[in-house]
Amino acid sequence: MASSPCSALSLSDQINLIDKLEVFKIQGRDKRGRKVLRIIGKFFPARLVSSKAVTKYLEDTVFPKLNEKPFSVVYIHTDVQRCENFPRISTFRSIYESIPSDVKDLLEAVYFVHPGLLARLFLATFGRFLFTGRLYGKINFVSRLQFLWDHVRRTEIEIPKFAYDHDEELEYRPIMGYGIESDHPGAFAMFDSPIDMYSMRCIA
Repeated sequence: MASSPCSALSLSDQINLIDKLEVFKIQGRDKRGRKVLRIIGKFFPARLVSSKAVTKYLEDTVFPKLNEKPFSVVYIHTDVQRCENFPRISTFRSIYESIPSDVKDLLEAVYFVHPGLLARLFLATFGRFLFTGRLYGKINFVSRLQFLWDHVRRTEIEIPKFAYDHDEELEYRPIMGYGIESDHPGAFAMFDSPIDMYSMRCIA
C-alpha cells in the first residue's frame, strides 16, 4: 500500500490550505431538507496534503456542522486531473476508513457531478471494495447540472463557473456526456499497483 503523499507543508499548513481552497463546504439543503456537503474535486490539492490532514479537517471543521443529522454530498468532478486533484486509492481508502461509522450512517445520498469514463470504471470496479454496500448504493451519477436541480435546491448552493462552462460544452460535444473525452490519458497512474492497472484494462 502506498503511503500518503510527502508534503513540504506542515500539518497545520495543509489544513489551512484545505480550508482556504474551500474544497469541503456545508452549503444549502437538498429537496428533502437535508444539509449538503459540497465537495469541489478540482480544488483538492492531492499532491500537497496527506490523508491525515484531510481527516483532521473533516473531523474538526466539517462533521460538527452536520449536527448529527442526515445529509447528502454533492461532489463536483468537473476538470479533475489525476496528477493534481485525485488522491491515490490508498489515500482515498485511508480517508474513508477514518470517517466515524455514525457519520457514514447519516450520509443518505451522493450526487457525483460530471463523472468521466475512468471515474465510472473506477467506482464500478473498486467501489464495492472501498465502500460499504450501503454507501455504494447511494452514489448517483449526474451527467449535467440540470439533473442535479431535481435533487438539490439550486438557489442554496454555489457551483463554480467552470462546471457551468462544461455543461455548455456538452451541448456542442454531447459525446463528452458519456465520459469518453472528459478524463485524461494516463489516469491509470492513480492506481497503486500493476494489478490494479491490469484489472482496469480488462474492463475497459
